Amino acid sequence: MPDRMFLLANLVIMVAYAAIMVLIVVPVYRAGQLRSNKLATATAVVFFSCSVGHGLHAVMAFQALAAPEAPHVHPGNLSWSWSSAIWDACTAGAGVYYWTLRRGYGVLLQKGAIYVDPWGQRRLDEADAREQAARDLAEGHKATLATIVEDSADAIIGLTPDGRINAWNGGAERIFGYSAAEVLSLPAEMLADEDGAGQQEAMLARIRSGEGSFSYEGRRLRKDGSPVDVAFTVTPVSDPAGTVIGVSVIGRDVSAAKEAAERQRAVQERTDQAKRMESLGNLAGGVAHDFNNILAIIANYTDFVMDETTDRPHVQADLAHVRTAVERATSLTRQLLTFTRGDAIQLRDVDLNAAVGEVHAVLDRTIGEHITLIAVPSPEPLIVRADPGQIHQILLNLAINARDAMPDGGTLVLEANAATLDGDELNMQPPLPAGTYARLLVSDTGEGMAPDVAARIFEPFFTTKPRGRGTGLGLATVYGIVTEASGSINVYSEPGVGTTFRVYLPISAATGSSPATERIGEPPRGDGRTVLVVEDEVALARILTRILSNAGYHVRTANNGAEGLRIFQEHGCDLLLTDVIMPEMTGPRLAELARRERPDLPVLYMSGYSNGLLGTTHVLDHGIAFIEKPFTSGDLLHKVALTLPSMTSVMDER
Repeated sequence: MPDRMFLLANLVIMVAYAAIMVLIVVPVYRAGQLRSNKLATATAVVFFSCSVGHGLHAVMAFQALAAPEAPHVHPGNLSWSWSSAIWDACTAGAGVYYWTLRRGYGVLLQKGAIYVDPWGQRRLDEADAREQAARDLAEGHKATLATIVEDSADAIIGLTPDGRINAWNGGAERIFGYSAAEVLSLPAEMLADEDGAGQQEAMLARIRSGEGSFSYEGRRLRKDGSPVDVAFTVTPVSDPAGTVIGVSVIGRDVSAAKEAAERQRAVQERTDQAKRMESLGNLAGGVAHDFNNILAIIANYTDFVMDETTDRPHVQADLAHVRTAVERATSLTRQLLTFTRGDAIQLRDVDLNAAVGEVHAVLDRTIGEHITLIAVPSPEPLIVRADPGQIHQILLNLAINARDAMPDGGTLVLEANAATLDGDELNMQPPLPAGTYARLLVSDTGEGMAPDVAARIFEPFFTTKPRGRGTGLGLATVYGIVTEASGSINVYSEPGVGTTFRVYLPISAATGSSPATERIGEPPRGDGRTVLVVEDEVALARILTRILSNAGYHVRTANNGAEGLRIFQEHGCDLLLTDVIMPEMTGPRLAELARRERPDLPVLYMSGYSNGLLGTTHVLDHGIAFIEKPFTSGDLLHKVALTLPSMTSVMDER
């Protein structure tokens, strides 16, 4: 009986050790660690050897039971004892214990270990939890950052080193008008004109050369062709080795900021001009008063000497020259006093139509046959509170300047009409509050003035005429009269084209009511109609774009006639709003070329020159749609609505 139990015990232990060896080797083999996990391999060999040893014991026990008479297998030769049985029981218990651990903790497929003890497993679980929490936090951070980037008001654009777009956020879509699907993988040069493309290529060259982050400003084109001013911040994107693998570009729309800065600069210049004129006026006034005293002394002593030398003709002749010089000096001081508001004036109600007619009659006899003189009175009476002599002086001084600017002949137009201002005009000297004013216009087709000259023409003693032909007080006198009458003056001039002066004066309350210039109701909305704006003054083009866009129009802009024609041919439009006088191609020529493709195209002309001048010089035909600069946003929108045929009925209903 003990022999059978010995055989059975060894068989059981052999199988158990063999199973443990298999359970170790199989997962280690599947993990590819049969050679690298030496501890696992060594443990498997130990269990294999133990299994083989117990197998040999079982074989020996079986031989003893099968051949009890054989002397070499007699039980007594097996040196079997209870100590051996106890050892086998212990090894069997160790096998059972290992099996329990293996089922509870598994095989650890790592170098240098087979099992994971409970404390080690806990540390591993905690490390896994921390790692997962870190991954979740990183993913959350990435999601938040992606949302911030996508919703940013700034354009955030990714470029490859050769300038192709590989990232495009919502801000870029809002600024440029393209969706991400439309621009990805395309070159960034699609957003730029010729100058902007060169600027972008220079930027990419700087990045490729190893330069760090830098900023610059440039003009780019929206999807609809309109320009936008953008401030860019460019940063290279590098891999861990330091190789530039891309470019990060952040763009901010600064069109509104630049427009505000330009407006602020214009306001500041206007303020400085007013202060300068006031200072010059105070100086000139002091000089005029003191000089009048000196002239009075000279004139009186001259008269004294003339009375005492009646018998000396040659002395009388000399004194007559002195007297003439005194009269000329007196005339100059009178003009200075007018400029400085120091001369006595007699205010009364003056009809500007009558003043224009009277000055026209005087000039018609004296201005010269080489000048075509035209008067355009207002369709309704225009009464202002002013000194009649000073109104005549304004018109005469401006007309004489216009004549001098046309030595080879030309056209001079005197006009009177009413105008409505919104109070935001930047080129008025001095500025006026919003309201309806009487307006005098003196226009010529002369030499014109450069901007730096036009900025100084109202300064006393400033003149561009040759020495001896002008005192520089004519326009300063006009400025003084206008400001004394609580009015304002505006000048528009282009070299080689001509000049228009506009004088604004308050309408007299004695007339009862102002001329009927107010519109009935608000102008209709644009409802997405496309207006092509062609204007060579960039700042004014921005203002026109804003006014029309806010009113519901879709706006495309061009800075010259050739560009305007190209945009019209590519995209078309519902209305062409164009400046009349532009370099290379005029507004009428642009309209003529556009109407060859679309004869019914509505065209609205705008100009700083008066309608009377443009009509009389045949720059524009009579009866065309025309709006005169400066104009208010309401004036423009009403004129645009009246010019569009489909909107005329809407205007009539309102």
